[in-house]
Amino acid sequence: MDYFVITTVLVLFSALFGYLNTRFVKLPNTIGLTVITIAFTLGVFALSAFDSTLLEAERYILSQIDFRTVLLDLMLGFLLFAGALHTDLEKLKEQKWPVLLFATFGVLVSTFLIGGATFFVLGLVGLEVPFIYCLLFGSLISPTDPIAVLGILKKVGAPEKLEIKIVGESLFNDGVGVVVFLTLFGMAAGGWEAVSVTEILSLFLLEVFGGLLLGIVMGWITYRMMRTIDEYDIEVILTLAMVMTGMVLAQYLHVSGPLAMVAAGLMIGGTHSRNQAMSETVELYVDKFWELIDILLNTILFVLVGMEMLVLEVETEYVIAGVMMIPIALVCRHVSLYLPIKIYEKRLNFVKHTHVVMTWGGLRGAISIALALSLAEDMYRDLFLVVTYIVVIFSIIVQGLSVGALVSRLRKWWE
Repeated sequence: MDYFVITTVLVLFSALFGYLNTRFVKLPNTIGLTVITIAFTLGVFALSAFDSTLLEAERYILSQIDFRTVLLDLMLGFLLFAGALHTDLEKLKEQKWPVLLFATFGVLVSTFLIGGATFFVLGLVGLEVPFIYCLLFGSLISPTDPIAVLGILKKVGAPEKLEIKIVGESLFNDGVGVVVFLTLFGMAAGGWEAVSVTEILSLFLLEVFGGLLLGIVMGWITYRMMRTIDEYDIEVILTLAMVMTGMVLAQYLHVSGPLAMVAAGLMIGGTHSRNQAMSETVELYVDKFWELIDILLNTILFVLVGMEMLVLEVETEYVIAGVMMIPIALVCRHVSLYLPIKIYEKRLNFVKHTHVVMTWGGLRGAISIALALSLAEDMYRDLFLVVTYIVVIFSIIVQGLSVGALVSRLRKWWE
């Protein structure tokens, strides 16, 4: 089966499941897709007792997909560019310092808190796992994905200040989280005792600041080109070419492609850039094109998340550890947000209970599963994949479905 056929099957599933959700289930799109795909996968498991043809076909499709490459090297750059392009840069600037702390200090604190807690929990269930691999799990489960929750926040009328914090944090913490994971992965693969603190810091800074610099340069070049013409079709293609070229260059330069695309998206999508480089027609077509790309890729992504059940090697201890990690991951996220919020809540007039909404609304998503899938077998891949899947599915379904009610109850504090 070639890649075109596999892509066709995934798009077909995405379209059918999206239709079923919109027509009958009526859940927020990403949550509904995840629920329907899991239900479909369970149905395939049940059917396999009589005929395993469909089960084997699904497993074959998944075996042909390198989830890490598909998400980190391809889809994530497009998704983050689209998200950054539609983010109000002026509002983000007002919250830049807390967002920066959430996405850097918060991710690092969360990584070490969850890593330490994981080491303890696994010991309780009789699994002896080296601490470095527990840290790897901490780094892959710390980034948050706001896609499912943002639509809900808008529907229930959450304050814009709160929305921009969640959007800004997620745009940057995905990139930072990937850099932290890759740094720890290199240490675990090569023997972390042999790696100096200076080397670790140099690698981290190169990935982060190199990625941001690449994005600024690519965004500036594209902006200057768009200023000199007024053809919506060519300008849309320019933005597409910029994202694709930027992701390729990031791989060759060994810098963070996701962070590069965040920087480029913010630069092109800012109010000044739009006023100077885009007519109303160009702005409409650029926005609609990237909205469609965003929706399509997210639809495929969450279908893949649901289908990943087929590759899990489930052991009782793994499931127990996964269930125990659900509240621990939430507590660790709350603690990691505490200091940045305390520093800036009065200075920037945070809405009441910001920490509660950001904790419960900080959903884990496909990036965590992709990173777990990229672990080597000797890094306890099966264990961490099961634990990650349990935490992510709880996050998407339970937290995603209840965050709207939480915001509605807290609205009286904001009025």
